[in-house]
Amino acid sequence: MGEVAVEVKLPGQIEPDVLALPVPEDGGGAAANGARILDERLQGRLQRLTQEGELRGELGKTLVLHTDGELKAHRVAAAGIGRIEDLDADALRTAAASVARATEEVGGTVAWLLDETLPLPLDEQARAVVEGIVLGSYRPGRWKTDAHEPRPVERIVLCAGDQAGLEEIGARSARVARWVNWARDLANSPPNELTPEGLAARAAELDLPSLRVEALDPKQIDELGMGALGAVGRASANGPRLIVLRYEPAQPARADLTLGLVGKAITFDAGGISIKPALKMEDMKGDMAGGAAVLAGTAAIAQLGLPVRVLTVLAAAENLVSGDSFRPGDILRAANGKTIEITNTDAEGRLVLADALWYARREGATHVLDIATLTGAMEFALGDLYGGMFANDDAWRDEILAAARRSGDHVWPFPLHRRFRKYVDSDYADLKNSSDLQQASPALAAEFLREFAGDGPWAHLDMSGPGFLERSRGDYLTQRGGTGYGVRLIVELATALVT
Repeated sequence: MGEVAVEVKLPGQIEPDVLALPVPEDGGGAAANGARILDERLQGRLQRLTQEGELRGELGKTLVLHTDGELKAHRVAAAGIGRIEDLDADALRTAAASVARATEEVGGTVAWLLDETLPLPLDEQARAVVEGIVLGSYRPGRWKTDAHEPRPVERIVLCAGDQAGLEEIGARSARVARWVNWARDLANSPPNELTPEGLAARAAELDLPSLRVEALDPKQIDELGMGALGAVGRASANGPRLIVLRYEPAQPARADLTLGLVGKAITFDAGGISIKPALKMEDMKGDMAGGAAVLAGTAAIAQLGLPVRVLTVLAAAENLVSGDSFRPGDILRAANGKTIEITNTDAEGRLVLADALWYARREGATHVLDIATLTGAMEFALGDLYGGMFANDDAWRDEILAAARRSGDHVWPFPLHRRFRKYVDSDYADLKNSSDLQQASPALAAEFLREFAGDGPWAHLDMSGPGFLERSRGDYLTQRGGTGYGVRLIVELATALVT
């Protein structure tokens, strides 16, 4: 989906392809949300459909009516928003995405009636509606040769009486949502196309103000002493890359702050010698979803021109099996000098992150957030809705949690505790990369990473569940595959750091 224009107008000033109105599940259907005038023009059809039980306002359900010339709009989409007492931004995103899907053959201009009687401010409604339409319009089948392409949404019109600032909010939301979809494309890309070198090439294509991109090749990785990243990637003919982005605004709001973003970018994960089961292994192309998030999030920051210095590091590799694979029992030396006993080659994400975290600190990151599809246990705990976060600094943790609440990328905090360190104690090296005890695997992974996070605020976000979906989530993310989780959170976090 390309750029989407966003405008704010009064309903009578537009002639959209689709005019959408929110319909609550309780309180009398369409008549309860200030749409009575609209229904009068439709000869009371909406109210009759409500009385007959066809229009119930159920969340995520959309009923589309042709207006037959009774309105300037060619169609009306009655979008169920669920129960008023349960209404939040996610519900509006879901309703807006349902409209986008129900009218995908129409596309063009979609208008949405914002409703001052709803228990969400108009600015939050505007943001949620735009995000829902853009994210709900996403289609993952870019590699289909005979697919019928739906008509894209080209313009979103927000209909409101009080229009102050809504157009800017809507336009910004559309830009960020576009980068979310770009990250989804990366996560959905087949691993024969998106190798570590291919991911570096995609990053290099970014042509945005004040953004510089470079990629360190296997020789440079070895010269830096990155024995962990180098070992994970050496079994593949497609060697590893350390992809580095530097965003340097002309006038950063805080000279003392550099936001460090670190992403796990395993472009395909077979598990190495500790090989994964064949079932669903094809989804392991999505093991770079954390890297996609920090890459797209940085691009969004640059496009928006936010006055915050950003250093982004992606550790990109393929974890395959060959005669050159690293082995259980190997002892690796990471870039910070610590030695790591390998007990499971499928615990490779923490290895590549170890060297990337060190590099981010070395290059000047003061506040670090790493994002990774790291442990299956976190998905067992939180499903496909929340990521789990560990942090070494309470203020930094709270800053990220607040950004998560505003963004829609949900995060739940978990505890770091030195006693978890025992799980990765090694008899032979400074630490080992996994535990044979079936306990606390997300926490021990976080404690492992803390050994490489350096001094200063750091947080680790394990997003195994919401980063790549096995099935529809039942809300505004209905497509299997990459979700772009983390992009909106990163933009919110960067915005908060300079306001």
